[in-house]
Amino acid sequence: MLPILSVARCGRLLPPLLVLLGLASQSLASQALATQTATTPTAAVEASTTPRVSPHDERDYRVLSLENGFTALLVSDPDADKAAASLNVSVGSAQDPEDLSGLAHFLEHMLFLGTEPYPEADAYQGYLTRHGGSHNAFTAPQDTNYFFTIEPDALEGALDRFSQFFIAPLFNADRLESERNVVHSEYMARIRDEGRRVNDVLDRLLNPEHPFTGFSVGSRTTLADRPSDEPSLRERVIDFYASHYDANVMHLAIVAPQPLDELERLVAERFATVPDRGLVRPKISDPLFLPETLPRRVAVQSLRDSHQLRFLFPVNDPIAEYRHKPVDLIAHLLGHEGEGSLLAALREAGWADGLSAGVSRGDGRHALFTVDISLTPLGAEHRDAIEASLFAAIETIREAGPEAWRYSQQARLAEQGFQFQQHGSPQQDAMRLAMNLARYPVEDVQYADYRMDGFDRGRTRDYLAALRPDNLIRLYSAPDVEGERTSPWFDTPWGDDAYTADATPRDGLMLPEPNPYIAEDLALLDAQDERPRQRIDEATFTFWHMADASFDTPKVEWRFSLQHPRAAEAPREAVLARLLAGWLEDSLNEVLYPARLAGQGVEAYAHARGITLAFSGWRDRQTVVMERVIEQLQQGAIKPDAFERVRHRLQREWRNAPQDPLHRQANRTLAETLVRPQWPTNTLLEASEGMTPGDLREFRDIFLDELHLEAMAVGNIGAEQADEIAQQMADTLAPSLTAAAIPDLVPLAASADLPALTPQTGREESILLRYLQGPDRSLDSQARLALLGQLIDTPFYQRLRTEQQLGYVVHAGYSPMLDAPGLALLVQSPETDSESIADHMDRFLQSFGATLETLDEEALAPYRQAVHAELTRRDTSLGGRTNRLWRTLAYGDTEFERRDKLAERVLAITADELREAWTALLASPEVRVAYDPGDAPTDVLAFTADLEPLPEGKECGARSEPRLRRNDKL
Repeated sequence: MLPILSVARCGRLLPPLLVLLGLASQSLASQALATQTATTPTAAVEASTTPRVSPHDERDYRVLSLENGFTALLVSDPDADKAAASLNVSVGSAQDPEDLSGLAHFLEHMLFLGTEPYPEADAYQGYLTRHGGSHNAFTAPQDTNYFFTIEPDALEGALDRFSQFFIAPLFNADRLESERNVVHSEYMARIRDEGRRVNDVLDRLLNPEHPFTGFSVGSRTTLADRPSDEPSLRERVIDFYASHYDANVMHLAIVAPQPLDELERLVAERFATVPDRGLVRPKISDPLFLPETLPRRVAVQSLRDSHQLRFLFPVNDPIAEYRHKPVDLIAHLLGHEGEGSLLAALREAGWADGLSAGVSRGDGRHALFTVDISLTPLGAEHRDAIEASLFAAIETIREAGPEAWRYSQQARLAEQGFQFQQHGSPQQDAMRLAMNLARYPVEDVQYADYRMDGFDRGRTRDYLAALRPDNLIRLYSAPDVEGERTSPWFDTPWGDDAYTADATPRDGLMLPEPNPYIAEDLALLDAQDERPRQRIDEATFTFWHMADASFDTPKVEWRFSLQHPRAAEAPREAVLARLLAGWLEDSLNEVLYPARLAGQGVEAYAHARGITLAFSGWRDRQTVVMERVIEQLQQGAIKPDAFERVRHRLQREWRNAPQDPLHRQANRTLAETLVRPQWPTNTLLEASEGMTPGDLREFRDIFLDELHLEAMAVGNIGAEQADEIAQQMADTLAPSLTAAAIPDLVPLAASADLPALTPQTGREESILLRYLQGPDRSLDSQARLALLGQLIDTPFYQRLRTEQQLGYVVHAGYSPMLDAPGLALLVQSPETDSESIADHMDRFLQSFGATLETLDEEALAPYRQAVHAELTRRDTSLGGRTNRLWRTLAYGDTEFERRDKLAERVLAITADELREAWTALLASPEVRVAYDPGDAPTDVLAFTADLEPLPEGKECGARSEPRLRRNDKL
């Protein structure tokens, strides 16, 4: 992973499409801004330039330039079931005043505190929640981006509220202190984040005058009240807004099903009054680095069991050369993982298990070309030899030219990707387009990432020339580093790293051969099925197929679930299944890396019932990859070095679990409590000790000898061809067990005897997670709790975060465990202990119950519709559709009707039924996960051994095959 820039993200940590920002009440007008607001709307002018789009992109595009300088890109997508907007302002933390670090981020928060037409605390957030929407924002060094998604029929009302952020914000003085506390809580929630800690040290090595090296998040200290003889904090916020926010530096993108003319009217009427102050995107004149300070080699203390070695070379920012991308070819060659690559040489030596290369910290003039290497403990002892090997690899590229054919091959792959581009969700698309609109000419907002106009040998050599030892920052991070200095904002110990110049590089380095996996047959088949159909139904093997041409791409997604009755019956078997899946991927890394570059994705993952092999890519040449993977699984040599590399990677993940964000640890503890089989990370770590390659060889033989096989193919492939491939795979794997031999993954029922559970963590914050579990797994219970989750969302956040400022991570909503419904209420706080949080939650639950008592059918209707829309939202990619259908099949829904039936149930729920469900929830046993600094961890397995399965309910009766892999991906 490359080093990241410090980006402040605001909002709650919720499920996808449910991330919201908090608002605060406001009733005062902003007199200082009133005189700066235009009063007469101006007409929209349609620009003559439109984006270059994929030949299979059937959406309509229009670019608007309003007379005040405001630019908008409108995308009409008749198939979209959500409308989304993203507004990018070309200002960020790089523009923070020296005496007010974090001001740009603080301003971003303040804009949500109310506007003149909509001064209520929840006017924006509440409107979005009622109409199935979500919103968020982030502050980056040179950009602040605000975005939302909503049901299409409610887009006009959302734009009414959204546009006023940029016209008439109130900056309520009564909310300054509370929002400053929220920003400080966000800072404290991130203070142990590894990426930010490393970047805090990197900032000390760059030019201190460069604005990227400042503290971007903000805290109570940096945003403290100003002396009485200086302008107040509120006045400084207003001044920053007036100095940096105007129509000329704003770029809006909207993706929605409405026709272009209607979208134009919505935008022109609402954004024509954004002030025109004649601003331009700020340019950074200070150099990113000082040549006289290089080279520099430093070591940084890590809080995680992780050894990373980063090589950073100051270069010119390549964004201006995006049409030719000379740096991309260099990054491709250094980041290659195939035979003869730098990573292959380091893996062979036992020094590294991962490598990436690319550009970061670009400011328009300068950037850092970065090579990031994940080390083994042995590799940590050979840092100088690894550096020598890197420069040997760079010299290999330099001596080769580099050759034009390599660029042409990359350009061909890029053009294939653009030709069959999949857009993703409307929200993702709107954000990407708004940010690209601020950086590239209109015609390239879709094409910029793919555009490769021709090989520029001279510019490629210029960038290669910058990759030299005297132009280097080397940054090593490890848990055993003891630095004599400490970074100012994230308290990271660091110091100089010893270096020996005469280290010997690894030999055998060479550049990759031409890629043999590039697809030739990209013809689109027109077959389209409504749903998957079972094509093979045998006792030991079932296969489902769905021809799908709706995404206009000749790709196919395959899933093969290799199921074994004892795959996770004990921690030892669960570890061995993970080792087998990890070994399979690792052992094929060099062989199949060219295939991945050519668009053939391969993933092997272990779950509670075995191992799933997932193949994603072009229909052409996909079977070659599939056959090679099965051959390796059955016959590949399990060598000691590969075994230890994979085991080290898993152990590192498990050892680092206590350093994960606390809210993630709490949710993991909840899953370990209520799902079986599910083994805690410390149990898996303990079981992995002492394992040998021989243990894995023995497990593989046992595993492959007794299999039940389930498979699915979705994509641009005919039924007969899919049947032939599936049968060939089944014949090779030779499954011998029926489905009845494979145990289910079972959700458990909470018990009144269950004590509060404490995760094993190294964090210094407090947390309380309360889980209110439904009575059974029926669709009725799921529908009721899903609707309650929608209702409780905004008021919980408004009360406990915005008003009471208990912490930055605050969330309440629907949170099922497999198909067992439940509501999760979570608060993570840097200062409030879990017992106090519980008191606040109790009072909220009482008030929410009172709110439900007055709820009528008219008020409930939009919430019902919002949940219905969320459940039935369209798939935005072939991979996303396949995962949904695969998950549906895992629940035993062979008619693929489960989500539609659940959505129908939601529309039928009455207010009386909700009140009944709420009363039952409060009277039922709940699960509590609580932690305060110093608390001892709970042995979850000991306290949950006697829990019974949650009843299925009268509609339930489906088998479950899903796996929990921390993100509940099936």
